Amino acid sequence: MLYKPCSPQFSKERHFTGAEENIRIFEATVERAGLELDDLAESLRSEDPEKAGFFTAQKGFLTDVIMVREIKTEITENRLQPDEAIDKIYTKYARILSQAPDPFMQERAADIRDVRRRLLRICTGETEVYLSKLEKPCIIVAAELLPSDTVSMDREKVLAIVTETGGETSHAAILARSYGIPALTGVSGATEKLRNGQIAVADAINGVLFVDPDSRTIADYNLKKRRYDEEKRIIHEYLSAEPITADGETISVMLNVASASDDEISVEKYTDGVGLFRTEFLYPGCQNPPDEEKQFGIYKNILSVFGDRPVILRTLDIGGDKSLDYLDLPVEKNPFLGNRGLRLCFDHPELFTTQLRAAFRASVYGNLWLMFPMVTNMEDIRKAKSFVENVKSELAEQGIPVGTVKLGIMIEVPSIAFISGTVSDEVDFASIGTNDLCQYLTAADRLNPLVAGYYEKYNPAVFNVIQQVVAAFRKKGKPIGVCGELGGDPAAVAVMIGLGMRKFSMGANRVAPVKKLIKSLSVQDAEDIAAHVLKLATAQEIEEYLTCIQEPQQS
Repeated sequence: MLYKPCSPQFSKERHFTGAEENIRIFEATVERAGLELDDLAESLRSEDPEKAGFFTAQKGFLTDVIMVREIKTEITENRLQPDEAIDKIYTKYARILSQAPDPFMQERAADIRDVRRRLLRICTGETEVYLSKLEKPCIIVAAELLPSDTVSMDREKVLAIVTETGGETSHAAILARSYGIPALTGVSGATEKLRNGQIAVADAINGVLFVDPDSRTIADYNLKKRRYDEEKRIIHEYLSAEPITADGETISVMLNVASASDDEISVEKYTDGVGLFRTEFLYPGCQNPPDEEKQFGIYKNILSVFGDRPVILRTLDIGGDKSLDYLDLPVEKNPFLGNRGLRLCFDHPELFTTQLRAAFRASVYGNLWLMFPMVTNMEDIRKAKSFVENVKSELAEQGIPVGTVKLGIMIEVPSIAFISGTVSDEVDFASIGTNDLCQYLTAADRLNPLVAGYYEKYNPAVFNVIQQVVAAFRKKGKPIGVCGELGGDPAAVAVMIGLGMRKFSMGANRVAPVKKLIKSLSVQDAEDIAAHVLKLATAQEIEEYLTCIQEPQQS
């Protein structure tokens, strides 16, 4: 459906009726618009206070001192009618904001246009065209959708929205995403090229619009839509569920976090903490490494969000497939076997010490667990712990308090995995990084397409090593988890529960599917699955078996 909201037209034959009367009309219009915005905000406040805040913020434009003064000047000195003065001044400031260098400020121009349209509708007595009453399901195509358009739309009948203007940070786009409506913004010429009644496919995930698609494309997207709807159903049903097996065993489900953005930790209340905070993502994209204060602020924020729940902060893991512009690192023939992770931190103690100081300062705001990556031997662990002791001593001398922090390691290098019994005496906890563990066990660079066939996530050696490590840590009563790709793979989780694993960390989109798996089986079921997997000789046999046992659950 092509959406073209009302746009009041000004008559050329209009008579100035007096400044006092027109000022009164303007002020009455502002008052009524404010009441409408209050009603909109109130209708949303219980459902989502953040959405209500959009319209509370818009009231600020109604009473903006500069704009109100300029509108009254236009009425009194230039003899404009109230609607003409409103149109002139609001259009002026919308244009100014749209040309601002800051994208966030550019998007706020939409709020001014939204308020302008509301004032003009009230002032001229026009009937508003709403999206609340649609005859049938459709894709909404418009030059621009303003926040009030998005809130009023019939969400049961809007399949997607396509706009010529706006971006991902516009209020309309934010509202659409929160309602689960696919949104494509910035589609140039959409209202001219499309017409009512056409068949179209809006792929908001990949940012593609298909107009008059062929039958193959329609069939492909119908299948994608069914799969997407099934994923949404699982999320709705299982995201808030307690991760308890059919026989009452509680499993810990945690988050993998990179940027610690609001979107990334949006499901935090449904998890048991952060199983992996990839701090290296704070380092790229700038000319210098993040200083202590910047890191402290980020760590403090995420620790505060999770409260008593553990936040496992992995220290800087640069090297291999990750590099930094401001570090003059030599080109290595085998970077995954080279100077990376903890090894690189030892060579750049200023980076390591800065991060440790920031982390320990932030530790008083939550439950911090500190984890070292790319640990090869006991010497690595002891050397890292000496850095920690030095930092704690420095902070104590400066009178800076620190919390109780557990120290652990990533188990991803076979040499450390095979001495896990000894290692478990030296650390408070460990987490298995299955991505690197798999590539080291199979001697296959996971980023090299020439050997992609040898990088097998279900390789029998991976599960055998996991079994050994879990047994060693459980014997000592030490926490052990998984934070690699297998931690968010329901089939692999079933095997690992059977191997004794009780702690899994994953991306936000895997939380619900993993919880679904956990609730669907008992520990005995998982142990039977694991026992069978350990008898199989190839990754293909394991994958076929796990696919087979999942099919009844998916049907």
